Amino acid sequence: MGRRREERRVKTKIVLPFVLMLAACTQATEERPDEVRPVRVIKIGVTEGARRIEYAGEVRARHETRLAFRVAGKIVERLVEVGSRVQPGQAVARLDGSDLKLAAASARAQVKSLELQRSLAEADYKRYRELRDKSFISQAEYDRRANAFATAESQLAASRAQAAQVANQVAYATLFADVAGVVTAVEAEAGQVVAAGQTVVRVAQPGEKEIAFAVPESQRSFMEGSSSFRVSLNAIPGRTWEAKLRELSPAADPVTRMYAARASILEARDEIELGMSAAVEVASAAARQIEVPIAALHSRGADPQVFVVEPAGTVRAQNVKTGGVSGERVVIESGLSPGDVVVAAGAQLLRPGQRVRILDEK
Repeated sequence: MGRRREERRVKTKIVLPFVLMLAACTQATEERPDEVRPVRVIKIGVTEGARRIEYAGEVRARHETRLAFRVAGKIVERLVEVGSRVQPGQAVARLDGSDLKLAAASARAQVKSLELQRSLAEADYKRYRELRDKSFISQAEYDRRANAFATAESQLAASRAQAAQVANQVAYATLFADVAGVVTAVEAEAGQVVAAGQTVVRVAQPGEKEIAFAVPESQRSFMEGSSSFRVSLNAIPGRTWEAKLRELSPAADPVTRMYAARASILEARDEIELGMSAAVEVASAAARQIEVPIAALHSRGADPQVFVVEPAGTVRAQNVKTGGVSGERVVIESGLSPGDVVVAAGAQLLRPGQRVRILDEK
């Protein structure tokens, strides 16, 4: 029994120092003050200048025609390729017209049959008119023959109109170009069954050229108030062309939520070819605006944020609304006021309420 007490005293003497050391470390950890992170900041001011945003686009023709058959059918021949030049009246594609020709033959036979019926009704009408003049038949009998003749004439006229319509449909089996231009897209191939009105080829008309691009929802108002448009082409470096906004869609695309826009290139020459990739630089009139470096922005939710340094030396997260990029800076439409001190870099490493030490102020 005494031996066991002695063993417990020895174990206590060995373990107790480690327990005391662990407790001391834990207490030191809990009492350690929050880390003060050094940051670079800027003081918000209002700049005077034009806001510029660049959009990617593509050279398109001002007028582009979508050619389609007026009747449904199976395409048996396509006569043009992308890049082909077409003239008015030139055949572009053909349908299998077998069924249309049979329908035309049936319509002609129907016309022939009604012509015979009309001739017979006319002969009866003339004969009964003579008998009525001699009072050999009643007025009612004469009226029946007159009505039969009028009905035969109406049926013949309707049949002739239907035959003419079917004859036109036979001609519609060949698709012709309406205007001169260049084929920019082929949307149907030989062997494909197409519906009436389905686009087969697209033809761009020569003349005015423009840039097609898309505008985000947040920049629609900026686009409407812009005063300058300049176009540059990747294929022709070092040159720019003036442009004019011609169209800004009133409705956003349901998939991309972007607004389609078109800018007409002023004094566009043949060196600018359709399909070239382009950049449209849009500048607004000079205005007072707030800008921050791109590195000052971070996002931990749906809206972009910046960290504002409080007088007590802590930071708070502030939601902002951006209005586009201008060089290496972001235009802030709302959320900041002149005089605010904002963390310029390293915002991703901070948390709301954290203490900071200012290195410099720009």
